[in-house]
Amino acid sequence: MKIALLHYSSPPIVGGVESVLAHHARLMSKAGHDVTILAGRGKVFDKRIPVKVNPRLDSRHPDVIRVKKMLDKGHLADDFTDLRDQIEADLITALKGFDVLIAHNVASLHKNLPLTAALHQAHQIPGFPRLVLWHHDLAWSTPRYRGELHPGYPWDLLRATWNDAVHVVISETRRQELGSLLGISSDSIHVIPNGVDLDSFYKLDPLTLQIMDQLNLIEADPLFLLPVRLTPRKNIELALHIMAELHRFLPNAVLLVTGPEGPHNPANAKYKRKLLDMRDDLGLSDAALFLAETVSGFLPDAVIADLYKLADALIFPSQEEGFGIPIIEAAFSSLPVFCADIPVLRELGRDDVSYFNVDGDPCSIAKQIESRLKSEATARWARRAKHTFTWDSIYVKRIEPLLQEVA
Repeated sequence: MKIALLHYSSPPIVGGVESVLAHHARLMSKAGHDVTILAGRGKVFDKRIPVKVNPRLDSRHPDVIRVKKMLDKGHLADDFTDLRDQIEADLITALKGFDVLIAHNVASLHKNLPLTAALHQAHQIPGFPRLVLWHHDLAWSTPRYRGELHPGYPWDLLRATWNDAVHVVISETRRQELGSLLGISSDSIHVIPNGVDLDSFYKLDPLTLQIMDQLNLIEADPLFLLPVRLTPRKNIELALHIMAELHRFLPNAVLLVTGPEGPHNPANAKYKRKLLDMRDDLGLSDAALFLAETVSGFLPDAVIADLYKLADALIFPSQEEGFGIPIIEAAFSSLPVFCADIPVLRELGRDDVSYFNVDGDPCSIAKQIESRLKSEATARWARRAKHTFTWDSIYVKRIEPLLQEVA
C-alpha cells in the first residue's frame, strides 16, 4: 500500500512521537509498503522513506503560533480560516494516490488547530485516503491544557468521532479515556503500544541478528542458554530431558546450545550425533537448538554476550568443572541461573543460584525451574516485555493487521 504518516515534525527532530513515527515508517517500508512522511519540520533519515516538509504543518510555524495565541484565549483569529484552507489544499495535493493516511496526534492536541481543521475537512472529500487517527496524547483529558480549550469549533474537533476514521491509542488507559471523551465504545478503538527496537537497544552483532532470524529466537519463551562445547562432561543429555519436561508447563520454551564439538577428543563427533538423535526422540526438534548445526566455526565473544542479553535463564548441568565461567557471565547479564550441584559451582554461586542434582529427576528439576521463573517478578516482566513491546512483534501482531483492515 501507499501510506502517508503525518505529524507536526519528523526525525531528526527529537521527540517521543517523532521516534515512534520513525519506527513505524521503517517497519512498514521493510514490509514492502510505500511510505512517505508529511511534516512541518524534519528531513530524510532513511533513504527508503521520503520526507515531505510543509512548514505550515509545524506547531511552531509563525502563522500557527499567532493563531494559537488567539485560540488559547477563546477567540477564532481572523486568519484562521485562510490558514486552514491553505493547509487543506496542500494536504489534498500531497496525498493524491495514497491509500492510507496515519495522523499522529493531529486530532488529539491543539498544537496546530488549523491543521486539525484542514484534515477534518479534507478527509470528507471523496477519494481522500483512508484515515487513521493515532492518539498519543489527549488535550481534553489533560488538566494542564484546560485553560487553552473552549467549547465549540475548532476545539471540539479534538473530542469528535470523525466519521469513517479509525482510532488508535497507545495504551488501555488511553483507550478508556478516548472512549469516554468521544462517547463511543472502547471496543471500537485499537490499542497498539509503543515498543523498543532490540537490535539498536542491545547493539547486536550482525551475526547475532542472523542467528536470531534463522532460529526465530525472539519467539522463544523462555529462552534457556547453555553455552558449552559438545562434550560428555557437560551433561547436555540432562538439559534435553529437562526441556522435554518443561514443555509440559512452558510450551514455547527453547534451549540454545552454543558450542561446537569439543576439539580434543574424536569421540565428540559421536556424542554430537547422540545428542541430535536424543533431541529428535524427545520431540524437541524445534525446541532444542544447536548452533553447531547453524554456524560453522568459532562464535565471537560479542555474539556470546548478545546471546546472554537475549536469553531468559542459564541452564548449566555439567557433571564436572574446574571453574564455571558461564554462571559468572550470567550474573553480569542478570540472568537466573539453574546449575548442577557440584562443589565448584556452589563455591561460585553460593546461595544466589538454583542448584539441582546431576542424577536428579528431570521432571522435578523442570518444576523447580518453572516455579522460580514464575516467582521472580523481574525475570517474569523481562520475558513479558520481550514478547509484547518489541517493535518487530508489535508490527506483526498489531500494525500490519490494522493496515490490512483499513486497506
